Amino acid sequence: MKNIGIKVACAIVLAVLLLSLPVSAQQVYEPRPSEKPSRYQKQQIRRKYGMFIHFGINTFNDTEWSDGSLPPGSYRPDTIDAAQWIKTAKDAGMRYVILVAKHHDGFCMWDSRYTDYDVARSGNATDVVKAVARECRKRGIRLGLYYSLWDRKVNPDVQNPESDEAYNRYMLAQLDELMDITSEYTRIVEFWFDGSWAKPSYRWPVREIYETIKKREPQCQIGINWSIGQDANSNDPDAPKESVNIKPDKQKEGDPIRYFPSDFRLGDPMLPADPDPKLFVHNGKKYYMPFESTVCISKRWFYHTSDTVYKSVAELKEVYQRATAQDNILILNVPPARNGKMRPGDIDLLQKLKKAIGVK
Repeated sequence: MKNIGIKVACAIVLAVLLLSLPVSAQQVYEPRPSEKPSRYQKQQIRRKYGMFIHFGINTFNDTEWSDGSLPPGSYRPDTIDAAQWIKTAKDAGMRYVILVAKHHDGFCMWDSRYTDYDVARSGNATDVVKAVARECRKRGIRLGLYYSLWDRKVNPDVQNPESDEAYNRYMLAQLDELMDITSEYTRIVEFWFDGSWAKPSYRWPVREIYETIKKREPQCQIGINWSIGQDANSNDPDAPKESVNIKPDKQKEGDPIRYFPSDFRLGDPMLPADPDPKLFVHNGKKYYMPFESTVCISKRWFYHTSDTVYKSVAELKEVYQRATAQDNILILNVPPARNGKMRPGDIDLLQKLKKAIGVK
């Protein structure tokens, strides 16, 4: 009995010592303050030029945004020619793609165990995320994913903070699910988050999102659209009375980071300032953040039957030069059509642009 008592006492002492360890001994997932790019930011800057792939339920309904009420059966591609998509990107001199995995409508381009609003219940059950990840591995192209924070299907009442906790768990579970799917084929180099304006920044689980991704994919760069500025009605007593949304061409060194932690700036579809600042502030510390521009090759993000007006080679060349100067990045949106293939006009234009900008 005496020995048992000693063991119990030792266990209690050990537990107390462990609990008393400083928080700094635990791993913290956030960027380090720096006036220079990190290792993984340098990799992102070197990628320089990529393709945005908007394809989903909106493709089949002639709309850019929908609200989750479109029936899954209306998504009916003839095929999913992911091989053609990735070949087109590589042939154009692009080094990565960013696939829209879930837009504001909440329709998931993979078979998600957390919702019935996905490709598995549609007119074509192909897991698009898996198909694209597999082709990225085959052709040596890097993979990024777009995920809308705003989900008009699962979380339609954005005015009600009481729904945040359940929806935040849903998002984090889906991010893990996406990493589970893609890890069989390739590493994710970028997560592109959108729709943040639907709620004040403090209601999004930004730190939890960052940690969920970084503990599994440390190389993955994370950005949230409209990264720089400050929201009203936040928990910060010094917050402005109205939201301050600082457009990319108006940003200056020392402006506040709205979504911290994150690795790079977004503000689509705008281009950066010249000169473009790189140092932004959170809690009095400076962080280096490059800018990623997102631009449509035609007029719309998703395929639309009336979307027939393309930017010229000269226009796109100017966009490329402005967007990729100053250690920044461009992703050019090229939307597949309803047959599941990229349009011949897009492919031809990309080849002409490749020659004009001199990429290999």
